[in-house]
Amino acid sequence: MRTRWLATAAALALLVGLGDALAQASGGAPAPGDAIAARKTAMKTMQGDIEAIKKILDAGGSPSEAAPRAAEIHQQLTNVPALFPAGSEQGDTKALPAVWSDRAGFERASANALAASEKLQATLASGDAGASATAFREMGAACGGCHRNYRGR
Repeated sequence: MRTRWLATAAALALLVGLGDALAQASGGAPAPGDAIAARKTAMKTMQGDIEAIKKILDAGGSPSEAAPRAAEIHQQLTNVPALFPAGSEQGDTKALPAVWSDRAGFERASANALAASEKLQATLASGDAGASATAFREMGAACGGCHRNYRGR
């Protein structure tokens, strides 16, 4: 599990570095296609982490086993608003126009998910199965709060 976490962290660092290099080279934000690819990678990574946490909790495993996955989710969520720069609304994306037209709402929803991920990480690390299950449901609700309003189907 630690190896997968390290590999994912390395991939994230590479993506962040690539985005920074592209932004510097272009004198601004990364190209829209690069931003779309980066956010798809981040979302798929978080989805994998959510599924792994659910599997551990459903199996009655130790919640603390899942804490590194929640830490990874939290790290990914710190970058979500930056993954949706102006100009990246066109292309192969399911992001709704509201991401850009209601930026304050989008950033609020992102901040709610970030706060939920922090709580999830803490409850998982504590080993409290009941609190972890509650925090996991709250994390799902926070993710849904963003997806309902800012992601097309």
